Amino acid sequence: MSVETLTVTIETEEDSDELEIPAGALDLLNEGNEGPSAVLGDLALLGVAQQIHGIIHHSQGEVGSDIEDVEEKTMELFEERFGQSFADMVGHDH
Repeated sequence: MSVETLTVTIETEEDSDELEIPAGALDLLNEGNEGPSAVLGDLALLGVAQQIHGIIHHSQGEVGSDIEDVEEKTMELFEERFGQSFADMVGHDH
């Protein structure tokens, strides 16, 4: 069985990365008429927010104010993109 893939390039000012994604996976995750880039953008920000949340709230020890500032900005950008807070979207609040 042949599964169609989509080549995705993630690029910043400093570097880039390329990966293959099954096109059907993006179709399954598409919650409307968004294009593949918007779906992957949503997944990227969701993944970053989940990781930052874990570092802040589920790791042992104290985190510095610089990390707390990163979390605050991440959650602000999350809410701007999704129209709801991370806590509301995932049903997990502290």
